Amino acid sequence: MPFIKTEFPGLLIFEPNVFEDARGYFFESYNQKTCADNGLTTNFLQDNQAKSVYGVIRGMHYQLNPHAQTKFIRALSGTILDAVLDLRVGSPTYGKHFSIELSAENKRQLYIPQGFAHGYSVLSETAEVFYKCDDFYSKELEAGIQFYDPALNIDWKIPADKQIISDKDKLHPTFANCKNNFVFNP
Repeated sequence: MPFIKTEFPGLLIFEPNVFEDARGYFFESYNQKTCADNGLTTNFLQDNQAKSVYGVIRGMHYQLNPHAQTKFIRALSGTILDAVLDLRVGSPTYGKHFSIELSAENKRQLYIPQGFAHGYSVLSETAEVFYKCDDFYSKELEAGIQFYDPALNIDWKIPADKQIISDKDKLHPTFANCKNNFVFNP
């Protein structure tokens, strides 16, 4: 089965079956039937792509209900450290974070259900990131959490003097002061 469960309910690692030969490789990066066969009936509506240089940290981002987003993320080139934070009140992993390296080489993807804040750091010289979303971007409902919140203690694997952060991301509140309207629904 290409989906691997994590300790976080609904957060899944996708490891595609890769077929390699002398010409290169082939794999299905997304297949609606494979997802449905694994209990995922997400209807993705928007694709996003970003290119960043080493040291960039983007996040932690999310959208509040009623326009929360499920995301399915992967690295098209380079390597990123992808990190998520469970914001679902009542979840057994509420307030905990999970991180994983996603790269063009390992071809792993992360399926992130609604109710998680999301961010990533670029560990390679450059990286291109691609992700699907099941709802459209809503400026009015966008929110974030400080990527460096000491209460979260996320190791972004980027030395402080090499970190590149947007001014907007520097202004996000801490986890203790963030906007949150998510409730865990087992």
